[in-house]
Amino acid sequence: MATADDRHIVISVDGHGGAPVGGYRDYLESAYLDEFDRWAANYEVPYEDMKGEEGSRNWDSDRRLRDLEQDGVVAEVLYPNTVPPFFSTSSLASSQAAVPNAEEVRRRRAGLRAHNRWLADFCGMAKGRRAGVIQVMPHDIDAAVGDIRAAVDAGVHGGVLLPGTPPGSGLPPLYYHDYYGPLWETCIELGIPINCHSGSSGPRTGDRQEDDMFFLMDMKWWDQRTLRHLVLGGVLERYPGLKVVFTEVGADWIPRLLKSMDRYFDSTRTASGLSNEGMTYHGSHVIDRMSLRPSEYWERQCYVGASFLHPNETAKRDLVGVHKIMWGSDYPHVESSFPYSREAIRFALAGVPDDEAASMLAGNAADVYGFSLDDLRPVAARVGPGRAEVAAGVDPATLPPAAAKCPAFAGAMPGAAMTQMGDNRKLVEK
Repeated sequence: MATADDRHIVISVDGHGGAPVGGYRDYLESAYLDEFDRWAANYEVPYEDMKGEEGSRNWDSDRRLRDLEQDGVVAEVLYPNTVPPFFSTSSLASSQAAVPNAEEVRRRRAGLRAHNRWLADFCGMAKGRRAGVIQVMPHDIDAAVGDIRAAVDAGVHGGVLLPGTPPGSGLPPLYYHDYYGPLWETCIELGIPINCHSGSSGPRTGDRQEDDMFFLMDMKWWDQRTLRHLVLGGVLERYPGLKVVFTEVGADWIPRLLKSMDRYFDSTRTASGLSNEGMTYHGSHVIDRMSLRPSEYWERQCYVGASFLHPNETAKRDLVGVHKIMWGSDYPHVESSFPYSREAIRFALAGVPDDEAASMLAGNAADVYGFSLDDLRPVAARVGPGRAEVAAGVDPATLPPAAAKCPAFAGAMPGAAMTQMGDNRKLVEK
């Protein structure tokens, strides 16, 4: 019989869920119920995978636990997926758009508060195995801080989803703006991270197929922009206790970007503020206020939720930081590794030392999100992937054709059509 020592604990830091539209009603303040009833009566969910049998994976706690245990996963971090009250699409996809007026801000804030309350109850149904990500409307930063505190008091400890603030959003577009200071201070005080999820930062440019394609292709650039702003803009210098997680963005870009920022830092930071050619660098006085090189801020404060972790990225783990990488499945999205997460883990971590694999699969996530490995170990003893089989890897030729849907297996299955990284359903507004 397998023991806890024989198996890995697996925590997915990239899960998605939410209530069905009607399921949010009980979580709204009474003042919004009439508005909600009028809105819900005319609202039709635009996503096929949230209708019928498959939709319940977002809110059926027992089904979700069965699916994840079948997949070898014992705990997860929960990002939004369904449509909360008064939103037209998933709030993750809607966060980039401008809110037209103060009345709409008020309504959407009520909708996100309802989601946070639902999330607290949903996490409580699997105590110690779910960490929910809090959503806020940052248009009133003091109100947003209050909503964060209320959610944490209710038991939601997965941190805050960093809202998108691209040009046109109606918010200060630069995260190093002093406006966001109370947000960083509150997260530090409460010991929770800021979460940057792919698709929640960049602006949409239209509804043509080309717009959809470039939106997906540009997502990683917007996430890189966020890291540049937080580091070079001095946020991580001013708030050294802030933890930042970049999720579902891959990990291969991180060493290149850190190297590029380090070069800029080294060439700009001089005693005189002048380059070797005697020309003043733009930004030199800003860089002079940084006490660390950019890669050192990454080392001190940043993490990556490497959904679809691939052997090419595992090979760069020392450059990213083994203690910075966290595995994710993206359940229940169509491109998730479910129900082939065991195979995805074996494919990504073949030959990786056991202690390093354990850090990427669970240890790092436990440190960032507050999971107790001791509490999770008995569940892992039942369902976790074997340590020996993970180290041994998997022959891609033995993978079922359906596994090709997940980018974790990119390049491993010749002739199979691979899915574009990112949830097309979630990101394409109807």
